[in-house]
Amino acid sequence: MRNKLLRLIQMKPGPASDPLFNDLALHLYRHQYRHNPPYRQFSDSRDQSPETVKEWEAIPAIPVMAFKHKTLSCRPTHEARHLFYSSGTTQEEKSCHPLYDIEISKQAILAHFKRHVLPESEQIRFMILTPSPEEAPNTSLSHMMEVVRKTFGTKRSAYFIEKGQLQSERLIKEMSDTNEAVCLIGTSFSFVHFIDFCDQKKWACTLPPGSRLMDTGGFKGSSREVPQEWIYVKAQQNWGIPNENCINEYGMTEMTSQFYDRIVGERAPRLFQPPSQVRTRVLSPETLEPVTKGQIGLLAHTDLANLDSVSSLLTEDLGREVDRGFVLLGRTVGSGQKGCSITVDELLQRNITFQD
Repeated sequence: MRNKLLRLIQMKPGPASDPLFNDLALHLYRHQYRHNPPYRQFSDSRDQSPETVKEWEAIPAIPVMAFKHKTLSCRPTHEARHLFYSSGTTQEEKSCHPLYDIEISKQAILAHFKRHVLPESEQIRFMILTPSPEEAPNTSLSHMMEVVRKTFGTKRSAYFIEKGQLQSERLIKEMSDTNEAVCLIGTSFSFVHFIDFCDQKKWACTLPPGSRLMDTGGFKGSSREVPQEWIYVKAQQNWGIPNENCINEYGMTEMTSQFYDRIVGERAPRLFQPPSQVRTRVLSPETLEPVTKGQIGLLAHTDLANLDSVSSLLTEDLGREVDRGFVLLGRTVGSGQKGCSITVDELLQRNITFQD
């Protein structure tokens, strides 16, 4: 199964991968039903089992909040290579997602990132506005950033949040001095804080052609809320990065795979297209049945890269299905704030006097 999954990850997203996806999804459901007791109990409570589920769409999607209350794992967690925790003020409020298979995770990250962020090149200089994995070993975002940096980053790629402080002056200097295209990459609210610093200093530059920006997380932090396009307008005004080179990434601690809302250089409307190892449905909050295309509902993702946890997840995110993907519309009323962007926003708020 593992080799087939690696092959699926490398396939171009689209209908051609549907038969392999369905076969692997059912195989994985059998594995997780057998070896993940809390998930088996959840499936039984829905009157579903490997004997009754014949299509991937029928695999029970467990609410992501369950990761806060149960260890959803097919293996003992002491065997995990990483334990990733979501944002939260106490350990009890945090989701925990164990990662056992580093290679599956790596390939899931790299294949879709390459298609969207680096479609025309093999390497670029990253300027990373997140903590490094040494400083944040239990965040899936820092793990993702390091996988990307090691594979696609030039030697001068670097992190610019250290000990909870955004190294704004150092970032300004390196942006001013560079003669090569760069990829600014970080949480949405790390960019908000950096833009505020640049505006305060009345500093701007024009980065070399081919430079790009990838932000991740939402645009509602603990300090304030900003429209998504505000960052991209500022990126063009302050740093010369055109809107078509700005990409938003959507992911979560409970998933191994990620989504991106456009391919660098393309001016098509923004939408999230799942990678080949993921399928997304939009479900009615009342019935958990699929809504009519174009209607708003809860996003449910089936991520086959979640090999040893649970592949089918019901999120608290709202979205709408469109051709080739979905549009993300926010979170359900009453769901807690969540996400790496809010975590970094809170971190930087505590250290709001930026390092020179």
